[in-house]
Amino acid sequence: MTRGTPKLLTTLAAVLVCLSLIGACSSNEDTGTFTAESGFDSGELKDPGDCLALDMAVSSEKVELLGDLANEFNKSEPTTRSGKCIFVRPEKKSSGAAATALEEGWNEDVDGPKPIIWSPASSAWGAVLNQRLADAGKEPLAPTGAEPFMLTPLVIAMPKPMADAIGYPATPIGFADLARLAADPQGWAAYGRPEWGPFRLGKTNPNFSTSGLSALIAQTYAATGKTTDLSPEDLDDPTVVQFSKDIESAVVHYGDITMTFLNNWFRADQRGTSLTYASAVAVEEKSVIDYNRGNPDGVVSPGEELRKPKIPLVAVYPKEGTLFSDNPFFVLDADWVTDDLREGAKLFEDFVQKPENQKRVVSFGFRPGNSDVATTDPVSAANGVDPTQPQTLLEVPAPKIMTGLLDRWALNRKTGRVLMVLDVSGSMGDSPGPDSSDTKLELAKQAAIDALAEFKVDDEVGLRIFSTGLGPQQDQTFLDLQPVEPIGPKREALASSIDGLVPTNGTPLYDVALASYRAMREGYDPSRINAIILLTDGVNDDGQPDDDADQRSTLLKEIRSGVTGESGKPVRIFTIGYGSDADMSALTSISEASDAAAYNAADAKSIARVFQQVVSNF
Repeated sequence: MTRGTPKLLTTLAAVLVCLSLIGACSSNEDTGTFTAESGFDSGELKDPGDCLALDMAVSSEKVELLGDLANEFNKSEPTTRSGKCIFVRPEKKSSGAAATALEEGWNEDVDGPKPIIWSPASSAWGAVLNQRLADAGKEPLAPTGAEPFMLTPLVIAMPKPMADAIGYPATPIGFADLARLAADPQGWAAYGRPEWGPFRLGKTNPNFSTSGLSALIAQTYAATGKTTDLSPEDLDDPTVVQFSKDIESAVVHYGDITMTFLNNWFRADQRGTSLTYASAVAVEEKSVIDYNRGNPDGVVSPGEELRKPKIPLVAVYPKEGTLFSDNPFFVLDADWVTDDLREGAKLFEDFVQKPENQKRVVSFGFRPGNSDVATTDPVSAANGVDPTQPQTLLEVPAPKIMTGLLDRWALNRKTGRVLMVLDVSGSMGDSPGPDSSDTKLELAKQAAIDALAEFKVDDEVGLRIFSTGLGPQQDQTFLDLQPVEPIGPKREALASSIDGLVPTNGTPLYDVALASYRAMREGYDPSRINAIILLTDGVNDDGQPDDDADQRSTLLKEIRSGVTGESGKPVRIFTIGYGSDADMSALTSISEASDAAAYNAADAKSIARVFQQVVSNF
């Protein structure tokens, strides 16, 4: 099948309603800092003056583009037939988070202004929202049949030397080849490159991420040799099950967004170690273009000077077929959308579909939603992509098959070995704000307990707390309340230990991070994702401030040596900066040194959402 995207995307929107059954809540297309949510930063889009504010909830990969278009639109002083002027304000909001917020009634104190237009990464999220609302006996909010704003296909991103070694593009590559590489104990030595080590794969969690879900569909089709009509028998076929396990065994870690992998890859490239961080990552074509232009997170900050990577990526279009993401404009059927706002939304939608603006879509690395506009540079070979691909599109499975895929992925995914390291310093006993009756620790405890449900029974999970003055001698900086063991028989014990936590004294961040890293390295299990979740609400405070710089230097040096050395024991530290006083600079440096990601829960009320995002990595 050639590029028949409208039919494919209509099918995608229709059948992905099953995602509502598994609580999908975030989209891999989110880029930018790992804050709970943050808006497009443009002073020109803040104050609508006397005009009607037409707020948009926009998935992050296109917020910069839509910000530019909104500025131009606003300057044209558009008005409705009643004479009301319209002012468009795009706001960054992940697709799944927006769907959840709309389902729950959209709390403006937490989620920002109520959107008039919602533009998720895929029209599938509209179907997800409507199904959730229908299950609750409510009317749908997302209209059907929305026009795609722009398109981008799922690809397998590979460093060019690795794609060259396999022989791409002369030799097509697909998920079957990834499965074979993953299962081969020789790894890259089978291609004469033993220095590259084992085959390492990056994938996002399909319960959270559009590209993760598309990759799951594609790899299942690859196992069956089909492009349509997946059946329950296919999912239960032992060959298909083993195929999935082989691919998942190569996973570096999962996650809710692809930006984690791309930023880590880029940092590794600057160190000269990109070929040993990951061999392939399932991303969208637009991400490959951004990466090769020196913009791995897809956002150019004011004054930022882009540096191209030393080793570029190649977009591999899976030989078995792939899926497109569209980017619809949903003018919501909500009671806060007035006739004037609805008319204004239609004016802006018509504006962005103009050929000259669709050409700007292409300039940002997307394919145009308007079929009358050609796909040109930067969607070109110079940026590692092929505008003539994909040649084959896959049919999205029926809802029951999708549910089966996700259920089986939960069983077949790579298991985790995770140490939760939680700050119980005195400041955790503070209130997060005047409108909260709970302390920060109480909110964090509930978030951590809820997150335990995301682990599968054979994941290994332990609990460590840290502060100063712990233990019987009052000189310990941490206590292990639960060892790192399979969570199945101890889930309730973990929850009970978390629930009993109370705030104490200081915050020995560097000392505890280093001790935890060493402990996890000592017990390293190569068959699992070995990782630490470290949550703190403050800065390093162990009573010896003069030692801060030396402690931090020692910590980062040891972590980096574990990533770049030949030990083969990567332990990734996913940090959570909790509350407005957390030292995000220190936490980010710790996570980046371990090729992981830092999450910013500056708004303490967002901690439940952030914890869920962190646990999606396992």
